[in-house]
Amino acid sequence: MKYFYNRVYCRYLINSTLVIRVLPMVFFIAAAGITVSCQTSDMRDVKLVRIENKERIDIIIDDALFTSYQYSQYFEKPFLYPVNAPNGSVITRGFPLEPRKGERVDHPHQVGLWFNHGSINGTDFWNNSSAIPAERKDEYGHIVVSEIVKAESGKKGVLAVIADWDDNDGNTILVEKTKYIFTATESSRTVDHLTTLTAVNGPVIILDNKEGMFAIRVDRVFEMPSDQPLIFTDDKGNPTTVEAIDNTGVTGMYTSSQGLKGDAVWGTRNDWVLLSGKKDNTLITFGIFDHPDNPGYPAYAHARGYGLFSFNNLGQKSYDPKQESKNYKLEKGQSMTLYHRVYIQSGSELTPEKADQIFGEFSKTY
Repeated sequence: MKYFYNRVYCRYLINSTLVIRVLPMVFFIAAAGITVSCQTSDMRDVKLVRIENKERIDIIIDDALFTSYQYSQYFEKPFLYPVNAPNGSVITRGFPLEPRKGERVDHPHQVGLWFNHGSINGTDFWNNSSAIPAERKDEYGHIVVSEIVKAESGKKGVLAVIADWDDNDGNTILVEKTKYIFTATESSRTVDHLTTLTAVNGPVIILDNKEGMFAIRVDRVFEMPSDQPLIFTDDKGNPTTVEAIDNTGVTGMYTSSQGLKGDAVWGTRNDWVLLSGKKDNTLITFGIFDHPDNPGYPAYAHARGYGLFSFNNLGQKSYDPKQESKNYKLEKGQSMTLYHRVYIQSGSELTPEKADQIFGEFSKTY
């Protein structure tokens, strides 16, 4: 009998007419020429806990908080916050919810892990925050969760929600149906984010805009070291100065599927982008993965050294002036679906080869 086994896969070449499998033990009765494959896994249980009075759903893995889906009416959009690596280190920035000593206090709209866009029928959903003065709020939209459809625990935690993309007068432009699928192993966490946007009250124009779309604002450790103050503007020309601060412990580095590093990743199209850094004496890497069925694939990396890490499928000329402007129109009742994955690993290197494997698996799953 020939026998091969590892942590993920086991394969038996046996002489058997009958195989009785009782995991983790396997029993055999022999007969010629049959190959049987089985798959084992260290998949963790994922528990979703609804905290009704705080409009929050906690995602618990190994009795520890992985992240929380936050959808309070007082926020301009729902988001996941905080997001923790498998070793327990927080990877999201604290500001503006829970400011930490030594971190940047720019771009208050960049909080947690979120999904939106900078120009939907001329309404800016990306830059809206409590920092926008009341007299300018009409330029901005907000996303309101109308229903928690499912919050299911298991080896796959599933959260399904419905949300309205409203202008400042409460008129709904898009209805969003999103499913989050959470899975975990001892050393990894995965979030699959599947969203369908539907035009419900008339045509919707999504303009080519760099402010988008699936994004996370990271902890100071995962920024790239810089000794220069920088000024960034949104699509309306509003400037935000990002001051240079102490780089002690700042270890972030981007790597793209094109093989680019650091600042060179911004404005390039990729299947995936990774961001690595060392926190609490542990190497942590997390990646955002695009999907071949997405509009605008491969997405542009809106990956900034100061800690904004985003993939944008609905921007083109705004990243590369040589390209044509790419706008999208949805007629009333028409929909657009986008698929993204976030993969977080701690304790070992996440290589480009493994990232390619993750991308291939994600591409086949949905």
